[in-house]
Amino acid sequence: MKRRTLLSAFAALSAAALRPALAQPKDPARLGWISADREIGNTGYAEFRAGLTELGYVEGRNIVIESRWGNGDLSAVDALVAAAVQSRPDIIVTQGPVVRRVKATGTTLPIVFGFSGDPVAGGLVESFARPGRNMTGMSFFALDLVGKRFELLKEVVPGLQRVAILANPDHPGEPTELRVSREAASKLRLNVDYFQVGSAAELELALAGALKAKSQALVLFPDAGMMRHAERIADFTATSRLPAISGWAIFARRGNIMSYGPSLDQGYRRLSYYVDRILKGAKPADLPVELPTRVELVINLAAAKSIGLAIPNSLLLRADEVIT
Repeated sequence: MKRRTLLSAFAALSAAALRPALAQPKDPARLGWISADREIGNTGYAEFRAGLTELGYVEGRNIVIESRWGNGDLSAVDALVAAAVQSRPDIIVTQGPVVRRVKATGTTLPIVFGFSGDPVAGGLVESFARPGRNMTGMSFFALDLVGKRFELLKEVVPGLQRVAILANPDHPGEPTELRVSREAASKLRLNVDYFQVGSAAELELALAGALKAKSQALVLFPDAGMMRHAERIADFTATSRLPAISGWAIFARRGNIMSYGPSLDQGYRRLSYYVDRILKGAKPADLPVELPTRVELVINLAAAKSIGLAIPNSLLLRADEVIT
């Protein structure tokens, strides 16, 4: 009896000793979000957070997002990157021009990206299938959609023969996109004039050049740098009557005629999948870089009407979004 009593007492004491340790909650995962854009109205950030919620994450309980915003000022980004790396979150999530700045720090922290360019050409990963490093995520580099933008312009611009291409020469994959664009234009018997746009001043030179070349429409390669000129392009269209198309919905929503390309919102929501996999033990090196599966056509009918451009009903019926 004494032995049994001693064993029971020992078991009770052991359970009591273990109970506080078992009751200790696990620290929430910490994410460092870095963006050169503004938080207000940022649909990509909203979609990313919605994706985390779908996967069972509750901010403040099992996950914390430490967000840093450049508010459109690229000169402020390096300080944001340094602060994020120094805080050593479990994962850094970033996009656009910030991605390569994070890589330049040499950090070994896991990085999940949304990248408009070719991540292989940009030196972020070794290949789409096997990134091989500490970075992975979504690429919006959709070469298979390039030709379709020229086809759409031919549908809405009567007698289209000459198109001006405006592109950021520092965008990873830009030479490949230019080659594919020239090939697509040639098949449609379109002449192409190419203008590099690395700054606001170069944009003005490019627009003047397009007028001088008697271009009838503009094609902008989609990347964060070019999207910052979307409003200026819309103003140019209003005065010159030269319609413009690019690859992201935000381009049309900011006053331009059309956009056709991958859904960025879907891509940003998908970033939550990468975060979840990495937090559960997967390595970025082993998670293939993906391309968005949803493509969207957005038509700004109000912008088209303002310059007297008729959009065929057949095209309006195919649009995912029509802005009136």
